[in-house]
Amino acid sequence: MKYLKRVIKIILALLLMLTVAGIVFLAVDVYDTTYLKIKNNPSLKQTSYLITNINIVPMSKDTILAHKTVWVKNGIIEKIADSIVLEGTEIIDGENKFLSPGLIDMHIHLWDKQELGLYLANGVTTIRNLWGYPMHLRIKKDINDENIIGPLFFTSSPKLTGKNDLGDDKVQISTPEEAKRLVIAYKKRGFNFIKTYAGLPENIENAIIEQSIVSNISIAAHPSREIPYLNQFHPQIASIEHAEEIVQQPLEYKLDSLKLETIIQKFVSTKKSFCPTLTSYYKIFEMLEQGENVLKSEPVHYINPLIQMVDSKAQYNRWANEKENNSAIKASIYKQHQFHLYIIKRMNEAGVNIICGTDSGIGITAPGYAIHQELELYKEAGLSNYEVLKTATINPSKTHKELAQIGTIENGKWANFIVTSKNPLEDLSVLNNPEWVMIKGRKINKKILNQFTENARDRNNLVVTAFRYAEYLLVEK
Repeated sequence: MKYLKRVIKIILALLLMLTVAGIVFLAVDVYDTTYLKIKNNPSLKQTSYLITNINIVPMSKDTILAHKTVWVKNGIIEKIADSIVLEGTEIIDGENKFLSPGLIDMHIHLWDKQELGLYLANGVTTIRNLWGYPMHLRIKKDINDENIIGPLFFTSSPKLTGKNDLGDDKVQISTPEEAKRLVIAYKKRGFNFIKTYAGLPENIENAIIEQSIVSNISIAAHPSREIPYLNQFHPQIASIEHAEEIVQQPLEYKLDSLKLETIIQKFVSTKKSFCPTLTSYYKIFEMLEQGENVLKSEPVHYINPLIQMVDSKAQYNRWANEKENNSAIKASIYKQHQFHLYIIKRMNEAGVNIICGTDSGIGITAPGYAIHQELELYKEAGLSNYEVLKTATINPSKTHKELAQIGTIENGKWANFIVTSKNPLEDLSVLNNPEWVMIKGRKINKKILNQFTENARDRNNLVVTAFRYAEYLLVEK
């Protein structure tokens, strides 16, 4: 009995120490992200401006509206005209530069607040997080309550899968009744969408869809490998993710352009949005091509340190081992990547609503930076600059009702802008380095954007990230 009491005391002491350590690390992390607080940045408090002498890339059509004035009132585009006379509103001289809608990344995995600044510094003013857990609800609230500056933030639920699809990153569901309870709970807690995953049986997916209709919440689907691919186009599913899943499931790893046409026509007939995430697959080729140097490349310095230590290294080791045992793997991966480009080309020609997503935040795919590589790949696939830019602006606005107020420069839309020195319809690379960014009427100048980037590089929040992931396991699992 004395031994048992001693063990209990030791366990309680350890729990107390862990709790205190967690509080300390979380407090340090809060201090380290004070630069995102709106109250600490006087220039971010204002949300009404007249922007004069600006060239507009409206994205509602392929054109430039030259030498315009934009009136932003309380974060909303109030009026666009050749000239607007208004008393008492600060004027921003657009200096004959180019104003485009802020970019939208429709498939990311967010690990910390520092990444919010990285996205903004890269011109990304809206993000759709597709692996939700408690931290994301707090970040969403902080942004919506205007405590911190960040992109418009939408998050899915945790990833829902079947009982045999193991892994602590997913929530395994055994019965349709359990699936319905989770959908109800996730909607009540504030998740914007439901995320379904690869191991979902058809009866569980049907239950999720049924309850999602009742709960009025849409679904972002990583295609289930337990269900025929073409059976996963229900209207409640807002988007289907990943080009590689087309190759791996319905094409059975055959780069079959004829069979692909049936899949494309299914996307067309159901008006389903498709999120390719080409970059994350192409990163496999980069690992095989560049070797271990890829882990030291500049963008990797901006990936969360826990992910660098665990996921980045693990993925590199996996493909390095594969390369050692299979001399043809690099050529095989590159060939499939080229087929992904062909998929995008054909989908674009057929009129599929392609939405830009990067899968950033995992592996070696860096937050913010990855969207520019993703857009370059669409360009390589044969899309025009306007068609490329549509995937990260107007196309996402057609996917979820929550995104209807962004994606174009029009009266009544949120004032989410990128300002560039040159016309992005002529040179997409100018989007990599915005002159300034506006999010819901808050102008973020170049100095602040640079600060966001600097504060995210080689950040020291490994332990606090681990605590937040442990919270996810305790709450969701």
